[in-house]
Amino acid sequence: MAHPLRRDEVFGLIHPAVDAHTLGISSVGQLLQDCGYTVVIADAHVCAAANQPSHLDNVEIVHRWIRRHGITRLGFSYRLDPVEGAERFDRLVYQLRSRRMLAEQGGPLRGIYFAGLPEACERVLQEHGDLVETFDGDETPAETLRKLGVPRSHIPSAMSAEADYDEFRLRFGQELVDSGKHLRIPPPDHGGYPEFGTAQDTVLARIRYAQQMGQLPLTRAHVGPYLPDREAAVRLFLHWTRDLARAGFLDVLSIGTSQLSQSHFGEHWTGLPNGGGVPINSPEEFRMVWREARPMLVRTYAGTKNIPQLARMYEETIHIAWHALSFWWFCQIDGRGPYPVRQNLEQHIETLRFIAETGKPFEPNIPHHFAFRGADDVSYVVSSVLAARTAKYLGVRTLILQNMLNTPKSTWGVQDLAKSRALLVLVRELEDERFRVVLQPRAGLDYFSPNLERAKVQLAAVTALMDDIEPHNPNSPPLIHVVSYSEASHLADPPVINESIQITLAALQEYRRLRAKDEVEDMARHPEVRARTEELLRDARTVLKAIEQSIPHPYSAEGLYRIFRAGFLPVPYLWEGREEFVHAVRRQTRLIQGSVKVVDERGIPIAVEQRVQEAMANAGACSDTE
Repeated sequence: MAHPLRRDEVFGLIHPAVDAHTLGISSVGQLLQDCGYTVVIADAHVCAAANQPSHLDNVEIVHRWIRRHGITRLGFSYRLDPVEGAERFDRLVYQLRSRRMLAEQGGPLRGIYFAGLPEACERVLQEHGDLVETFDGDETPAETLRKLGVPRSHIPSAMSAEADYDEFRLRFGQELVDSGKHLRIPPPDHGGYPEFGTAQDTVLARIRYAQQMGQLPLTRAHVGPYLPDREAAVRLFLHWTRDLARAGFLDVLSIGTSQLSQSHFGEHWTGLPNGGGVPINSPEEFRMVWREARPMLVRTYAGTKNIPQLARMYEETIHIAWHALSFWWFCQIDGRGPYPVRQNLEQHIETLRFIAETGKPFEPNIPHHFAFRGADDVSYVVSSVLAARTAKYLGVRTLILQNMLNTPKSTWGVQDLAKSRALLVLVRELEDERFRVVLQPRAGLDYFSPNLERAKVQLAAVTALMDDIEPHNPNSPPLIHVVSYSEASHLADPPVINESIQITLAALQEYRRLRAKDEVEDMARHPEVRARTEELLRDARTVLKAIEQSIPHPYSAEGLYRIFRAGFLPVPYLWEGREEFVHAVRRQTRLIQGSVKVVDERGIPIAVEQRVQEAMANAGACSDTE
């Protein structure tokens, strides 16, 4: 059993060299440092040794590392194969025992921790019992500190208050799900306007009607089963579409097409790897989807090849509710499409011109892809604003502003609120009689637990977070992208999708009822959210101003390419194209008090003015050599 935590503890955090999942290690280390503890994160040499703890030379390397740094608490993280993870940890503990390193043997280690997949944690607990505290990745920052044994008196008041907000929302979600109130939520009645369910129906018409009836938000969900037999998969999808249409909970069916549907539409797929998603491969199959989906609105992924042509086909077949483009992404640098970045941008700009002609809304499917690759919060905001400005410049009249929360999953709620509000302020500055913004928040892709009951609680908790973005606006958010609670476990079928919508709508109703009774904190007045929002606004404006000063025609394909190449949008975890975008990958980022910031080699945040000066110099050098 771990000994009580003292103020002079030194935490040593180690992960095998084969495991690249280091974000959790960094997050825990930062939490402990914020609480005043010394943290030592093992270097590559020690991590490589820990990967083979049975070798005596490797054991000696780990032993010397522990002794040299005075480590009293040892954490071991392995998030790959659960059997291998548990076995490696077992061998390490055996070697530590054999060298009498544990406190009960007179050694220095007063606590040992293991972080891994749920199955690995179960194996470790069965083998070691109370000797080891385990972490399966579901823990909030507050839960992490409790399991590490950090006394509440050692947690900074600001961190404690921010953690309390996240903990409160989870308790709220638990009570809601335990009560079963969500199961009594009926389908909304959004069908009282003339265009409803017809080819002339639009998302704006449905929003207007739902607002008049006091029944916002609309809901949108991804649906897309995959089977090895292509035709069987399409039949199953059509069956699911009919079920969803009959149930009446879902407003917008978002077709989760397969990779080959996006990159090789209408071609022969023999011998080509596909991946997940429904493998639609003809205009007629899209028309079948639209017919079965009545009265839902329908949309789908953009193509990754022949992008303008596919956008036109979506208009003709599914009367697409709105288009989504990713600008720098879904191309060679993320393995999702055949085009290099510059050509991808050219295709997207051409498609945007077509979208403007149709009068349909545009959704930038962009900022979270930067976040997936380690971008900081400022870059998240700036990338979305750049897309919005480009859209308006090219004549688009409505922007669906997708905002993925919980990305990375260790982001604190107060930081998500600040990021969301800063983004809204900057994009809404573009609004006029010719340009409108529709907020569409969603949960993060990796936020949900594989434990389905906990995932339902998390869905309710993140819905409360969405409502706190604009807590005094009863019509916000007008549109929610509902991520199904089974995201981390299995593909969502219609019953799961419908229940996820019920949880979302019930959470909104209950949270607003509690707010009306002053039983939830007024997050509009939260001092940390307001301060962080102002900081993000100031830094984002600095970056945007520098871009416009140093990049000719920034809202063109060439301009957007140069912005990325000059390093205005850091992405340290970009794996493909690192030589082409050397300035974009040069800087590192770090999770600091629940937000992501660009840091120097010592882990100290870098002022945005310094980043901007470097990027402007890079922009000048690039233009001189091109």
